[in-house]
Amino acid sequence: MKKPNKRKIINDPVFGFINIPNDFLYDIIQHPYFQRLHRIKQLGLSSYVYPGAQHTRMQHSLGAMHLMGEAITQLRQQGHEITPSEAEAVRACILLHDIGHGPFSHALENSLVEGVSHEEISLLMMQKLNEHFEGKLEMAMSIFKNEYSKKFLHQLVSGQLDMDRLDYLSRDSFFSGVSEGIIGAARIIKMLNVHNDKLVVDVKGIYSIEKFLVARRLMYWQVYLHKTSVAAEKMLVNILKRAKELAAAGQDLFGSPALRYFLYNNCNRKTFKQSDEALEMFALLDDSDLICAIKVWSNHEDKVLSTLCNDFTNRRLFKVEVNTVALSSEKQNGFLEQYMQHFNVSKKEAQYLLGDEIVSTDTYSPEDENINILMKDGNVIDVTVASDMLNISVLTKRVEKHFFCYYKL
Repeated sequence: MKKPNKRKIINDPVFGFINIPNDFLYDIIQHPYFQRLHRIKQLGLSSYVYPGAQHTRMQHSLGAMHLMGEAITQLRQQGHEITPSEAEAVRACILLHDIGHGPFSHALENSLVEGVSHEEISLLMMQKLNEHFEGKLEMAMSIFKNEYSKKFLHQLVSGQLDMDRLDYLSRDSFFSGVSEGIIGAARIIKMLNVHNDKLVVDVKGIYSIEKFLVARRLMYWQVYLHKTSVAAEKMLVNILKRAKELAAAGQDLFGSPALRYFLYNNCNRKTFKQSDEALEMFALLDDSDLICAIKVWSNHEDKVLSTLCNDFTNRRLFKVEVNTVALSSEKQNGFLEQYMQHFNVSKKEAQYLLGDEIVSTDTYSPEDENINILMKDGNVIDVTVASDMLNISVLTKRVEKHFFCYYKL
């Protein structure tokens, strides 16, 4: 009896119908590790600012897989060989590139687990999945680690013009309603080519690249690094730090088994490398674990924890001052003294009611990797040289701001 075909079509609001091309990719999507992404918001706490930004890491990963398929078709049309096994591997790779994200995506990176990036956890999860799928992810992991012979495949997963960025800019713009982030993803993909094993863009696509870079800059400062989102993230980080401190002091805190594991164990890179338990517990964590715990902690006897949790739940967020330099220690001490008197807490406890965040971004850094433009004469030059837009050099400049977040009495 013939095995039933598992191929499905997903109706995506951003790109229309997304096809899952084969049974193996469908099986990856059905695995609990991947299904967990359905319970993690793509933009963390941005919905506090943009209520429509409720989309998930799963939607993003499926969209990136779809765009990868479009890119494969385009490069094959340009005469570049991408074998069926390579096409499947690079699709699997982009499908799993974000699988290691914790609750609320970037917001709690290095808070739940110290010194371990989501990329490292993604690779650990891919290794586990590779065992489950009997070695079928070997090539995908090789591409992920940039060890595969065709380097342009890694660039499609992680580079200046990867399918990850093309999806998240399109998707985040759509769901947040910030139209400045709209990019011509289809046009950019149609202009892709490969030269000397490196991804390049045909010179005809240079205006689409300029639009992409400007849109990326606007999305960072208008959405990803919006001061209210940063304030909400700072509150969440401080809540978790306070909960960990209370747990370390022996207090019994409500939480799911997975959350309690990370509250009561000091997990780091070594823990993840040596213990399967840490990874399996992490794979059980999603946004709901934190939300549920925070609602319960709103009634905790610890004044600092209950105040932060209650205000976070009801969107009474930290206020923010944006400066070019850090707020002076004298001014910070002034805030701390007010909190100490108002809440009758120690200076150490009052520290949880404020925070200084250094926020920085450079929209395009040739030091990381170039966006190369393929000219009509066959030469390849960097986009900053090829562009006739006067201010494109501004996009390479690193912008740094100090966000001083504080509890308003």
